[in-house]
Amino acid sequence: MDLSERRGGSARRHPWEKARANFFKSVVREVRSSNDPIRVLDVGAGDGYLARTLFDELPAGSRVVCFDSNYSDADLQLYGRESPDGMSFTREPPLGTFDVMLLLDVIEHVPDDDAFLRQLIQQHLAADGIAVVSVPAYQGLFSKHDEALRHYRRYSPAQFRSVIEGQGLTIEKQGGLFHSLVFPRALAVAREKLLRLVGKEPALPSAADDWNHGPLVSTVVDKVLAADNALTRATTNLRTPLPGLSVWAACRR
Repeated sequence: MDLSERRGGSARRHPWEKARANFFKSVVREVRSSNDPIRVLDVGAGDGYLARTLFDELPAGSRVVCFDSNYSDADLQLYGRESPDGMSFTREPPLGTFDVMLLLDVIEHVPDDDAFLRQLIQQHLAADGIAVVSVPAYQGLFSKHDEALRHYRRYSPAQFRSVIEGQGLTIEKQGGLFHSLVFPRALAVAREKLLRLVGKEPALPSAADDWNHGPLVSTVVDKVLAADNALTRATTNLRTPLPGLSVWAACRR
């Protein structure tokens, strides 16, 4: 969960966040070339939920570093205390290089995405290392939610590829993600525009920790998003990616 989405709401994980973690865990499994211990850097790791779920599946002796410049002293104490050996949190750039670097919904938060990505790759991605990158898709879907999360932009698939390949990375897998959420987001954006036309400011959207629906609704949404993930994997393997609310790529240096 992005640190900006902590609003003191429900302690339960949003179905979107769980589906996102499950999907990118599957990507890391597919791109790992051996069962040897690996070093993982999660840039913009937030509260570390995805990193923790990934760490549980890694070979013994692996190391995961969660790097987020927005961590407070209290965050570092809390997350460090709750984390297993081999997993750490830092707000300072870590030392050394890593076999896998995660940049999931990160580069849209910085003014100069090219320079930001280039520096991370040059300093922290090992030779032949894998970078897994995701961003929100399609500027036409830019909404109040993007404003709340302080996004500078959303990306078309072509724009995203240009940023990735401009760093000398080779894309091995790519595609859209959360196909089923494109239409609901488009409706939400249209509603926001109508409200502003009549002089009303749209309400702040629900945060990731605001999920308070019951077990039945949660289960249905979990299953829908699991099916969405399965569709992503199938179309990616067929090299026929579908549009999604996000676009992602697994790239090799």
